[in-house]
Amino acid sequence: MKEEKENNNAQHFLDLIQKSRKGKFKIYIGMSAGVGKTFRMLQEAHSLLKNGIDVKIGYIETHMRKETHELLSGLPVIPRRTIFYKGKELEELDVQAIINLRPEVVIVDELAHTNVEGSKNEKRWQDVLEILEAGINVISAVNIQHIESLNEDVKRITGIDVQERIPDNVLCLADEVVNIDLTSEDLIARLKEGKIYTPDKIQTALQNFFKSEQILQLRELALKEVASQVVRKVENEVPNLQALRHEKLLACISSNDKTAKIVIRKAARLASYYNGIWYVLYVETPSESTTRIALDKQRYLINNFKLAVQLGAEVIKVENSNIANAILATVEKKQITTVCIGKPHLNLFKVILSTTIFRRLLNKLSLSNVDLVILS
Repeated sequence: MKEEKENNNAQHFLDLIQKSRKGKFKIYIGMSAGVGKTFRMLQEAHSLLKNGIDVKIGYIETHMRKETHELLSGLPVIPRRTIFYKGKELEELDVQAIINLRPEVVIVDELAHTNVEGSKNEKRWQDVLEILEAGINVISAVNIQHIESLNEDVKRITGIDVQERIPDNVLCLADEVVNIDLTSEDLIARLKEGKIYTPDKIQTALQNFFKSEQILQLRELALKEVASQVVRKVENEVPNLQALRHEKLLACISSNDKTAKIVIRKAARLASYYNGIWYVLYVETPSESTTRIALDKQRYLINNFKLAVQLGAEVIKVENSNIANAILATVEKKQITTVCIGKPHLNLFKVILSTTIFRRLLNKLSLSNVDLVILS
């Protein structure tokens, strides 16, 4: 027992050392392109430089916006890495050059960017994590529509399925998240003045992404996201709040691809809001065994497991002919506080409703002070 305690203490100290070695991470977040994230990062870089901090530009995308581009003057830039892809010469962030130079702070724009095929990492956020692990502080930026768990909300608001996304836990790793806020009127005015896109693209932008009602909804998402980050930071850093009930969520999915994605993303949002631990449970019934389920469904299921892990969940897969019993067993084993399932017309709910155990499930959850959330 004494030896185990000493090992735990040693591990705790080691964790503290590792944490202190990592670089600090700051993210500027905005509701859309053109709010001024890159401009603000470059302003901060100049301020840091004046105060004797070794700051360098790792990757900045000014989109040739005059005011933003002018701010690059006087800032040390680390040359980008050149990659030849399909006969074209493309430029990417040079992660190794940054690690070799070891600046105190590096500015890395467009966190959700997908790297050119052949790069060490598939995504730029993975590059950033590597830089942080090397003990270098990073300032980066991302738009709200690139947050993985908000994908469905953004699609509903804008009609666009954003392909480049970052997992929510990347945002959670940030030591500071700053919202760059503008009113819809100011943003549209900037667009019309040619401060965001070239004149030939302005009218198309006004008819599509830059509609006042859409901007307002995206602005609300951004404000809520930053507010939840502040709450999470307070809960993690103020010891007195640790006595409060720590939420543990269980998201129950079936092999229905579309439904599973909705449940996973919305459960991720809830877990993020409550700063809680969460799990994704898939109960494999005899009718959904690997020998009976179609190959495309198996592939979708695996992809949804990957999505859940990306969003910070632990995936639990169990074999059981009774879904309700499997849920109850998992609730008890993992000490779950909230169970999340799809709305009534979904397959999982139908299976549960078709059994006499559904009432027992509700009673059991009620008696054990476990909430049941139906996600639509």
